[in-house]
Amino acid sequence: MNYTEASMNVLRQGGDELADATVAALFERGEVGKFNTLMRHVSTTGTPLPDGLPDVAREYLRTTSAPPDWVDWELMEKARLFFIDNNVHISTALSFASMPACYVVPHVARLLSATHGLRYPSKRMAETGQFTVYLMQPDAFEAGGRFIPAAQKVRLLHASIRHHLQRENRWDTSGLGTPICQEDMIGGQMFFSLLVLDSLHRLGIHMSTEGAEAYYYAWRVVGAMLGVDQQAVPPTLDDARAFLDLYMVRHMGPSEEGTLLTRQLIDLYEEVVPGTLFDPVVSALIRHLIGDTCADWLRVPRSSWDTAVKAVPHLLGLLETIEDRSPLGARALDHLGRLTTLLELSSLTRGRVMHYAIPEQLKDAYGVTPASHRARRWNPPPPPPQADPRADPLPPAAQGPEPPSPRRPSHRAPRQFPWSRPLDDWSRPS
Repeated sequence: MNYTEASMNVLRQGGDELADATVAALFERGEVGKFNTLMRHVSTTGTPLPDGLPDVAREYLRTTSAPPDWVDWELMEKARLFFIDNNVHISTALSFASMPACYVVPHVARLLSATHGLRYPSKRMAETGQFTVYLMQPDAFEAGGRFIPAAQKVRLLHASIRHHLQRENRWDTSGLGTPICQEDMIGGQMFFSLLVLDSLHRLGIHMSTEGAEAYYYAWRVVGAMLGVDQQAVPPTLDDARAFLDLYMVRHMGPSEEGTLLTRQLIDLYEEVVPGTLFDPVVSALIRHLIGDTCADWLRVPRSSWDTAVKAVPHLLGLLETIEDRSPLGARALDHLGRLTTLLELSSLTRGRVMHYAIPEQLKDAYGVTPASHRARRWNPPPPPPQADPRADPLPPAAQGPEPPSPRRPSHRAPRQFPWSRPLDDWSRPS
């Protein structure tokens, strides 16, 4: 796909027609509070919708109750296994690369500031971690799964932020386009997929091309369920690189909001790290993953750990070698990864159960669920009654996965990830 300044400018004008119309109707009829109260009881797929739910919300939930019919479930299963193999590293990349990348885009940092992101940094991190864990459950799209209701609510959350910012004249629409526009939603999808893969490569994690492509594909499915225009989404990793390069060149730079968000992110994780001796590791890891130019824009502190942290890929490479060669070691490291991810999410939420909701005054909350075990396969949901008649450029759905094996093959391989590019390179001439 060919991305240009002109095509990106068009994407800046688009929001999410379905979700925007739903939210506008709820606010117009004064039904947001009723919706939030009733939807607290809907957290898993297949839960009957409660009586009294506004009709416009009921229709939205019905329309968005299934994944796209083009989903390839074999690829989704590969993505789930890729996540299980790399869950700690993915959490690290999300925290110390993806989120700072959001902050280095000034208008995104300002948007997070306008939506109370500066006051509640842990909620944003909890949202990202929780959403990824929900997605990577083997029953994510089955009855009892938590991902679809979470995606439905997050989509409405984005629409409500657009509604508030535009209604309250808190956003420069003429200069910045629509808040949480299609360009920014695709950019966010790149931060949570391609940039995560880049960061894993910088950490020295062994990845196969097959595993990396499957992980990226899973986030394309996520994007579709969050209202992202699939005609504009990069279909391949090479196309994703072209999009992300242009997106960052167009928008990246320093800002006071980005600096403050980064400082709160560092403080948050320094609080999670026991004691104070290793506190500088947080800043050093961010600097290692996003590069010195971006880290300087965000005023990430320098320390003697900046050099020491470069040894992390060698240590992780040793652990990866053990895992690749030993099934027992692989199971032990998978278990350790699940525990570490749960500990991190529990620290971010401080043990509280949180809920997605449409913010009546730009306030929101989140929750946590445990990670799944490798032995359980991620099964597709039953097919919808009628297929979408519109043509779609993506591959058709597979017939379903084969019965599970006792130990699925790892999606690691001792080869370089060919699409990796340090974030710092975006600030240098090509």
